Amino acid sequence: MKPSSLQVVLLTTLAMIAFASNSVLNRLALGQGAIDAASYTTVRLTSGAVVLFALATLQRKNGHPALRGSWISAAFLFLYAITFSFAYLSLSAGTGALILFGSVQITMIVIALRSGERPHLLEWVGLLLASGGLVYLVFPGLTAPSPLGSALMTIAGIAWGLYSIRGRGSQDPLGDTAGNFAFAVPMILLVLLVSSRNVHVSANGILYATISGAISSGVGYVIWYAALRGLTATRAATVQLSVPVLAAWGGIVFLSETVSVRLLIAGVLILGGIALAVSSRAKA
Repeated sequence: MKPSSLQVVLLTTLAMIAFASNSVLNRLALGQGAIDAASYTTVRLTSGAVVLFALATLQRKNGHPALRGSWISAAFLFLYAITFSFAYLSLSAGTGALILFGSVQITMIVIALRSGERPHLLEWVGLLLASGGLVYLVFPGLTAPSPLGSALMTIAGIAWGLYSIRGRGSQDPLGDTAGNFAFAVPMILLVLLVSSRNVHVSANGILYATISGAISSGVGYVIWYAALRGLTATRAATVQLSVPVLAAWGGIVFLSETVSVRLLIAGVLILGGIALAVSSRAKA
């Protein structure tokens, strides 16, 4: 059953908060050297798979399997998670965010146009306004990007865009997400095996990765799949531009970062653009 407009707004808001939390946890773990990228991603996906399998088993009805999903979606999830973690080893936060969300936007909008979706003029204006706000937000942190880091983050953005597009048809968000996480675990274990010489972990690193996997990623992605049933691809691409702003506010709360005028202005531009894009579709 398609969610109501109010449910879509609530689900989308919760999903964006979860995505922003992932960014903060990633910065806490990898930025402080508490864990290596392969181990972080392994713990993240594995903990998400365990929690989601338990939830899906408890909710299972009428003999339906607890794990659904697909190997293709799992591959996109794995590709996003691993390239995202390794890309930030050589990219600044601002540059990484710009490349990631730029890739997500292009991927999802191109697919939307190819599938016959035709955004209204105000949706385009809202998207451009929000994109401009993102550029303004991250501009001071932009540096000449590492070619390898840029390539990895571009792959991460494309993979996440494709993963999101595939989720729009999900009739069982929990079962599908649980299956996707479970199928992605063998893939990341192979990467961990190959990079075993560079493994280093700490209690804090494992804790951050577990919270990210079990709650922000696992539960957060279930909520996102549920929200996607009520979003066009264009709107789904646009609302994700709120994540850097929310992550920045998370950095203020949890990392003692300072509030800046730039953040306030960028927040107004991004959130205003998103509101314009979403409300234009609602009116139409």
